[in-house]
Amino acid sequence: MAADQSDSTSPGAPPGPLLAALRRLLQPLVRLAIARGITYPALSELIKELFVEVADRDFALAGKAQTDSRLTLLTGVHRKDVKRLREEKSRSAHARMPRSVSLGAQIASAWSTRPGYVDADGAPLPLPRSAADGSEASFEALVASVSKDIRPRAVLDEWIRLGVVSVDDQGRVHLDSAAFVPGSGFEEMSFYLGQNIHDHIAAIDHNLASGAERFLERCVHYDHVAPESLPELARLAELHGMKALRAVNARAASPQTRGGDWRMNFGIYFFAEPLPGGSQEQQNAG
Repeated sequence: MAADQSDSTSPGAPPGPLLAALRRLLQPLVRLAIARGITYPALSELIKELFVEVADRDFALAGKAQTDSRLTLLTGVHRKDVKRLREEKSRSAHARMPRSVSLGAQIASAWSTRPGYVDADGAPLPLPRSAADGSEASFEALVASVSKDIRPRAVLDEWIRLGVVSVDDQGRVHLDSAAFVPGSGFEEMSFYLGQNIHDHIAAIDHNLASGAERFLERCVHYDHVAPESLPELARLAELHGMKALRAVNARAASPQTRGGDWRMNFGIYFFAEPLPGGSQEQQNAG
């Protein structure tokens, strides 16, 4: 069998398989950019800025000052642009978490972990709006325990609008099974786009490094799935995925894990789309 030429690139040439993977992962991002009015020149300038920023931060030589010329060599960005970008005021490398996300994540975490707020399986219990009925656990008490600067009614109204919670005919508040992942709310969803996709790709980047202890990065993928089976598979993925998320959330929120200066992220997703014509049948777990 002939050798795979995609792995036989000359020294310094971009690896073919990685370029193919980048092309594929960028397709939905380009689709999102076009849909939201972000043009190629705007995205190109952002990528140019990021190439210089990352090369400057992560590829410095020990004991040597980072020069514009070396950054041009590393990135292919013209030296005049490197100089300009380095002289401009540095922009934050991380999206600032919207306050609504920060506060909401704290409330949802407390609702999903505290005794009295979860059932025997660790699922969030439906809560009365207030403790007027004599119950110690209530939505108002939960919000007040996290922040006294915002009215529980304001949180409830916003979460109903976003689809984070629903209210049943008995007036009890139910947390959506997806926890704090708003179904609408552009600022919140944009934040999670940046955080979650960043962390997923960062885990893969880490795993590609030789000798590195690998992060969890697994998936189950099948071709030629009957479309009528997709709702059942989606429900199964959500059911067992949420069990895993609740277990990790409960442990991460416990006092034993707090007090350090690291962060972690563990996520679950499900996606389906029609196959392009002529695909070979594949069944994979990777």
